[in-house]
Amino acid sequence: MKYFGTVASEQHKYLNKIIRDETKIDEAKELFLDIHSKMHLSKATNTSKNDVDTLLEDLSDEEYRALVYYDHETIIWCLWHLARIEDCTMNILVNQGTQIFDDTWKSKMNVSITDTGNALSEDEMMYLSKEINIKNCIKYRNQVAKQTQKIIKGLTAKDMIRKVEKKDLMKVKEVGGVTEDKDSIWLLDYWGSKDVAGLLLMPPTRHAILHLNDCCKWKDHMRNGKKVYRYE
Repeated sequence: MKYFGTVASEQHKYLNKIIRDETKIDEAKELFLDIHSKMHLSKATNTSKNDVDTLLEDLSDEEYRALVYYDHETIIWCLWHLARIEDCTMNILVNQGTQIFDDTWKSKMNVSITDTGNALSEDEMMYLSKEINIKNCIKYRNQVAKQTQKIIKGLTAKDMIRKVEKKDLMKVKEVGGVTEDKDSIWLLDYWGSKDVAGLLLMPPTRHAILHLNDCCKWKDHMRNGKKVYRYE
């Protein structure tokens, strides 16, 4: 559990080398799909059991919602955060289409926010973690994963070097993917500096590896009976 994503991290280094090579576009796409599938429940991508299955299969609601260390996050916040960022970047910025998140999903998940959660205070994060419907948050993330895989299969070598367009960044803002808070709005500048390949190398892959590795460490911490900073 402490070494979640070790294999995927090594794969990611190679993906970084070939992702913009038009002669290796098919290899790059297959490699991305393999790494990406390791970042989601296996049933979302029809693959073999993986570390995400092991992480989530026996978590209690209390463990999903607990803040293990000061100035960190909760497991369920991470799942929300990863899902919203992947939804916005893959569906709006890469696919130049419509995000999956809508009022129906908002209601199902019982959330009051629509953004990625980057700028939440500790109290706001704990409120989200307490109120969110865990089961439906996971269902939403599964749906995002399925859509990402469809998008990547349709990309061309030319797509990989396409720069993120300002109109799509503004769409992310319009649908509430980011807020005006400085700890949220900076994402538009960051994403705006990327091409499609750059986006694929971070939100749905490297970014997920980092957060899910933390989640594994927090689970180990709780399972070893160590003190939890805050439950609500």
